[in-house]
Amino acid sequence: MQLGPVFFSFAVMGFVDIVGVATSYVKQDFGLSDRVATLLPSMTLIWFLLISMPTASLMRRIGRKATVMASLAVMAAALVLPLVSYTFAGTFAAFALLGIGNTILQVSLNPLLKNIVPEERMTSALSFGQFTKSVISLLGPVLTGLAASRFGDWTLIFYVYGAASVIALVWLWLVPVERERESGVAVSGLKAFGLLKDGYILLCFLSILMVVGFEICLTTVIPQRFLADFGMPIEGGGLGCSVYYAMKTSGTFLGGLLLVRLRPAGFLKWTSAAAVAAFLLYWVCGVQWMQFVLIALTGLAAANVFAIAFALAMAHRPENSNEISALMITGVAGGALLPPLMGLLSDAAGLRAGLAVPMAALLILLGAAFSLSRQKH
Repeated sequence: MQLGPVFFSFAVMGFVDIVGVATSYVKQDFGLSDRVATLLPSMTLIWFLLISMPTASLMRRIGRKATVMASLAVMAAALVLPLVSYTFAGTFAAFALLGIGNTILQVSLNPLLKNIVPEERMTSALSFGQFTKSVISLLGPVLTGLAASRFGDWTLIFYVYGAASVIALVWLWLVPVERERESGVAVSGLKAFGLLKDGYILLCFLSILMVVGFEICLTTVIPQRFLADFGMPIEGGGLGCSVYYAMKTSGTFLGGLLLVRLRPAGFLKWTSAAAVAAFLLYWVCGVQWMQFVLIALTGLAAANVFAIAFALAMAHRPENSNEISALMITGVAGGALLPPLMGLLSDAAGLRAGLAVPMAALLILLGAAFSLSRQKH
């Protein structure tokens, strides 16, 4: 009974991944330049850098359940806002609120599972939660495209997502969850960022920063490139995002099986190399069906970067697990830092030239992966 609203909240967590395909619709509806349009995913994800640490402190004061409920309320408000005011300013504010709510949710939801699930089942419970999130990430572009093509209004997706957020909030409120006892030391932002002086931790953090930035760049540009190269409408091009998330979901499942036997750092090295190769081919490819294939291969190759880098950092400094957890979550802000750079380059030299930014991110990831593979804990 207690697990139901928690896993439903993992589904709500996946709503933020609609930002990529939504950016393409907003860009088209308001006639935005690439530079301005890419501010939308940045406004959604910059909050991982700004409020992850304060959220951890808030959670210690009001409890994990109350923090999750607060995040769901913020997300519900964010998803209603475009329905009330579908203007660029209203949409910009909605994306900002969505990012704030999602940051609070990601910081607090995983720890809430510890209040419900026995320690020996935590790994499988977390894996199922992330799988639930990935399924919603996969369905988001499909549902948005269906709303646009069948009903002529892509913003109808906000009714579905907003209602789901309210349901998750009420459901969790009705289910009793025992308040956790306070333990450990509060997370210190200065101490957490001070860990970046450790070269190994820096490489892990850089890996997360680059792979999230790459993913947001790619899912933002996929519909726009299909439109530019082949005249495909955004709702059709958005299927490329679903292909990416489908293969990412499959790759996460496959990685979970392979990493039982394989060395994580070595696995990270070779899958990062495969991601570089697949994306390089996507960059120069001019064949429609082949672009879909290369998007799929890129998603498969990059699927486990976040999990491996996170796990390597935790294993390297287990005595600083609280600080490392908060620090690695701030790496999601890579999704806010790289898209504006891609937008600037796209405006100056064209959409294909803008792909140099996610390409550079993958090359930095590859260098970090090789360095991590050479080092020992």
